[in-house]
Amino acid sequence: MENKVSNKKDWFVDWFNTSYYHLLYQNRDQDEAKRFIKNIINHLHLPQESRILDLACGKGRHAIEISSYGYDVTGIDLSEESIKEAQTHENQNLSFFVHDMRHHFRINYFNAIFNLFTSFGYFENTRDNYRCIEVMARGLKDQGIMVIDFMNVIKVLNNLVPKEIIHRGDIDFNITRELIDNRIVKTISFEDEGESFQYQEKVEAIRLSDFQSFLDVAGLKVVSLWGNYDLEDFDAENSDRLIIVAKKG
Repeated sequence: MENKVSNKKDWFVDWFNTSYYHLLYQNRDQDEAKRFIKNIINHLHLPQESRILDLACGKGRHAIEISSYGYDVTGIDLSEESIKEAQTHENQNLSFFVHDMRHHFRINYFNAIFNLFTSFGYFENTRDNYRCIEVMARGLKDQGIMVIDFMNVIKVLNNLVPKEIIHRGDIDFNITRELIDNRIVKTISFEDEGESFQYQEKVEAIRLSDFQSFLDVAGLKVVSLWGNYDLEDFDAENSDRLIIVAKKG
C-alpha cells in the first residue's frame, strides 16, 4: 500500500488544497458564522462605504456574509481550490484572490481587516507572525480596525483530546493531537481507495501576551477583547475563543 505524506515545508500548501481537507471540515457551523458576523458588524458600526478584507478567507463563508451587509469585501487565501470555489460567489462588491497573507496586498486601503477562525500561527518561523500583523497594519487606513479570531490556547491545552476518529462517508480520519515546540500538532491519517495518507496541521500556541507583542510592534492598539462569538468578555481560563479588536492610529 502506497503511503503519501506531504513533505513541503509549509504544511498548509498541500493540505488546504486537497478534497480531503474540505471533506473533514465540511460540517463547520454556518449559522454560528452568521451570528458572529452579525454581532461584529453591529458592534463596530462601520460606515456603509467601508472596504473590508477577509484575510485567509478559505472558501469565503465569512466574506460572503459580510458582503450581505452591503460592504465592499475582498477575500484572500493561499489555497487555489478554496478561492476557486469562493469566486463562484463574486459580485460587484465581493471579490476573491489567491494571495499569501505574509505579503502586502493593498496599502492604506481597508477600513477593517478580519482574520477569523484560527487562520493564524501556521508558520514555521515565528517572525512570520509579525509579518502578518504588519501586513494588516499597513493595509488599514488610519483609524482602521483589525479583528483576529483565534483559539484560546490556555483552554485548548487544558482540554486537549489526544486521539479521536472522525467518520466522513467511507473515510475514517484518525486524529492525534500533541504540543510540540509550542505548536499544537494535529496528525491526520486515513485510507482511501487502497492508499494511505497522512497530513499534519501545526498551529503555534499563541497567547494574548504574544499577540500584544505583535500588535505593539505594528503600532496597533487593542480596543476590545472577546471570549466567544456572542462577544462576551475574554476569560483566559474559560473562554472558547480569543477575539482581539485593535485599531490603527
